[in-house]
Amino acid sequence: MIEHDVIIVGGGLAGSRAALEIARTNPTLNVGLVAKTHPIRSHSVAAQGGIAAVLQNVDPNDSWEAHAFDTVKGSDYLADQDAVEILTQAATGVVIDLEHMGVLFSRLPDGRIAQRAFGGHSHDRTCYAADKTGHAILHELICNLMAQGVTIYDEWYVLRLILEDGQAKGVVMYHILDGELVVVRAKAVMFATGGYGRVYNTTSNDYACTGDGLAMTAMAGLPLEDMEFVQFHPTGLYPVGVLISEAVRGEGAYLINSEGQRFMADYAPSRMELAPRDITSRAITREIRAGRGIHPDGSAGGPFVYLDLRHMGQEKIMSRVPFCWEEAHRLVGIDAVHEPMPVRPTVHYSMGGIPVNTNGQVRRSPSELVEGFFAAGESACVSVHGANRLGSNSLLECVVYGQRTGAAIAEYVQQRKFPEIDAALYLREATDQIESLLNQTGEYRIDQIRQAYQDCMTNYCGVFRSDEIMREGIAQLKEIQKQYSHVRLDDKGKCWNTEIIEALELRSLMIVGEMILTSALNRRESRGSHAREDYTDRDDANFLKHTLAYYSPAGIDINYLPVTITRFQPQERKY
Repeated sequence: MIEHDVIIVGGGLAGSRAALEIARTNPTLNVGLVAKTHPIRSHSVAAQGGIAAVLQNVDPNDSWEAHAFDTVKGSDYLADQDAVEILTQAATGVVIDLEHMGVLFSRLPDGRIAQRAFGGHSHDRTCYAADKTGHAILHELICNLMAQGVTIYDEWYVLRLILEDGQAKGVVMYHILDGELVVVRAKAVMFATGGYGRVYNTTSNDYACTGDGLAMTAMAGLPLEDMEFVQFHPTGLYPVGVLISEAVRGEGAYLINSEGQRFMADYAPSRMELAPRDITSRAITREIRAGRGIHPDGSAGGPFVYLDLRHMGQEKIMSRVPFCWEEAHRLVGIDAVHEPMPVRPTVHYSMGGIPVNTNGQVRRSPSELVEGFFAAGESACVSVHGANRLGSNSLLECVVYGQRTGAAIAEYVQQRKFPEIDAALYLREATDQIESLLNQTGEYRIDQIRQAYQDCMTNYCGVFRSDEIMREGIAQLKEIQKQYSHVRLDDKGKCWNTEIIEALELRSLMIVGEMILTSALNRRESRGSHAREDYTDRDDANFLKHTLAYYSPAGIDINYLPVTITRFQPQERKY
């Protein structure tokens, strides 16, 4: 059995920033960080557009209050406003701290950090490193972690959260290299395991984004919050789903339909292409439904619209958004200097997640916390994004709440002893789980079941939803889930057996998908990214509250948590 004062699961921005804060706060603490990939291959490196902060380098009239209002309005008033105030007030400090660590932000001619426009923000406040901002930040964080002596377990898969007697005591993990199983006990456990975009068949997310941390939390009997709120990014590159950053529209690109019209004038005339993502995604979907989408041959009635950069000119495109140009050129053969990009909405971000308070401690219920268990980043729900996240607030959340949760953990473990764990019991159960998968003689391959599940989620819980469609989706999910016990693994070895990992990830996807659909079915209103065609209006009287979903094999139970409102009363959301 391995011991760490703190074990952090997830090597992306939130987990790395928390680990660094713990090491900075108390260098005597023994911190371990586990990642199922190498940490610098965490999905945080794919974050392109930037990180929002009121530096006032471009707009001297900006303020944290304006940033907070934009965030709350963007959330369709479901965000917890105490958490938003912390986020927006801390933003400037964390960006300066990142700069001091060595993050290579893009610069204004006078040397100050550059800032650009982003969807839903009323001021130009998004700091960026060209269109590779997550990459630039995470690399510096990992370098700093290594300098601080944090133990990094790369390419280990965490199988289970050990939760006993109302407290988190550690984790069970599996070494992908050689199949070794290890129990880790710790005074505090933190999950920073990212999102779950792979629940859907078209997503901007990495293949590793399978919701493992959320599924482990749910299987331990703890709730997940606001799982119905799945963000579709408006500009996924057709047909591959890879993200074309909002930075491209921030720099001036147009969305045009088959008639050559900038159709956002009909949906958000004051913000045009820089309307919030939920509004823009619905607008694109409506244009396609109305027959104003575009076919690959350029004719009308097709499955995508155009993102047009041509008027921006080669110099601006190649200096401000070079990675987006490269992605389009490499993946679909489009030279965006001379041709428009084909785009349509793609699953991008999870507003919901593991419910936490503003110190990152996990909730057991609306009024109780779990001892020794913390979470931050996309896997957590604090909730600063509510029903819809504004672009460039996700990197900010990871860094602000990663730092804040790390500081809370460093203080928390001072008063904690190592918990008692029957390691042999957990090792035996994990061994049985792996052996059962290897010995199963089923009729289905993993990819068959996974594809059917992803297609079901996409077809029955997409940009637009309804009671009838979602009930049919849940019935289909239940049938697909039955196939899991009949899956067949061809690789029976222990050395780098990726089939075992895929089988475990499939279990995570199945749990998370059912919780998304059930939570969505029970929210009988339209709010933010959750757009119902049978309940088209927002219903504050009945649904100005967070969903808490509890998993069991018998079904999902739903409870609710009040929204914290401090300064911005809900009003109609117009742009």
